[in-house]
Amino acid sequence: MSGPLEGKVALVAGATRGAGRGIAVELGAAGATVYVTGRSTRERRSEYDRPETVEDTADLVTAAGGRGIAVPTDHLVPSKVEALVTRIADEQGRLDVLVNDIWGGEKLFEWDTPVWEHDLDNGLRLLRLAVETHAITNHHALPLLLRHPGGLVVEMTDGTAEYNRSTYRVSFFYDLAKSSVLRMAFALGQEVGPRGATAVALTPGWLRSEMMLDNYGVTEENWRDALERSPHFGISETPYYVGRAVAALAADPDVARWNGDSLSSGQLAQVYGFTDRDGSRPDAWRYLVEVQDAGKPADTTGYR
Repeated sequence: MSGPLEGKVALVAGATRGAGRGIAVELGAAGATVYVTGRSTRERRSEYDRPETVEDTADLVTAAGGRGIAVPTDHLVPSKVEALVTRIADEQGRLDVLVNDIWGGEKLFEWDTPVWEHDLDNGLRLLRLAVETHAITNHHALPLLLRHPGGLVVEMTDGTAEYNRSTYRVSFFYDLAKSSVLRMAFALGQEVGPRGATAVALTPGWLRSEMMLDNYGVTEENWRDALERSPHFGISETPYYVGRAVAALAADPDVARWNGDSLSSGQLAQVYGFTDRDGSRPDAWRYLVEVQDAGKPADTTGYR
C-alpha cells in the first residue's frame, strides 16, 4: 500500500453500496486499511434484497490499493458494534477515520406524505436506522479513535445545513433523520474537538448510486440517457466523488478547520482540487438552489 493514508485505519459503517462503497474504495486508493460493514453478505441479503455485499466492497478496496476487511454488522445491535470495535482495536490498535454512512431507509419513506398519513412503523424504523445506529457506533468507536490525535469522524447525510434549514426534505421522518445527523456532527465537534479530533457532516450531491441508476433503468456507462426523463439529473455524481472528499479530509493536516461544519462534495472539490471520475466537479447544491429550485431549465453549464 502507498498513498497519503498509508498506515491509517478507517471504519466505513454502511459500506455495502452507494456513498459508503465509494468512500471505502477511495480511502483504500489513498492507502488506508478500511473495515467495511453492512448487513448484506454473500450468504445473506438484508431487506433491500440487492446483489451488493460488504465482501464485494472489501475486494474493491483492496483492488484500489488499500486493504479491505469486511465485517458484517447490524449497527442497531450495540453488542455487535462493540465486538466490531474490539476487533479493530485488537488487530490494528488504532482507528483514524470513522465514517457513519448507515442509512437503510430507501424503502421506508413516503414522498410528500404528512406525518399523520405516513406509515408510523416505517417512519420510526427509518429514524432508528438513520439516527440510532450512528449514536451506537459513535458510542463504541470514538474511544478508540481518540487514542491518537488527528482522528476524523464523518457523519454522512443528505443536504447541507444551509439547504435543509429552509427546504422541506421529502417527508417528516426523512427531514428529521437528515437534520438530526447534521446536528449530530455539530455536537460531536464540541465533544471530540477539544480532545484532538475533528467531526464533520458531509453530503454528496445527486448520487448515481446503484439503486438510483436502477430506478432510471440506466447504467453508469449510459446514465445520461436518463436526462430525457429527468433533465436536472445532469448534475449528478458518482459515489466516488464524495469518496474523494473524505480521502482529502482524512489526508489534510489542517482538517480541524472544518470541525463541526456541514460540508458537501462539490464544495470540497473546489478546496482540495479533486474531480469525479469523469474529470468534472459537480456542484450539486449550488445548482439545486440556483437552477432546479429556481424553476429554470436544466443547464449544468458552470456547475460541473
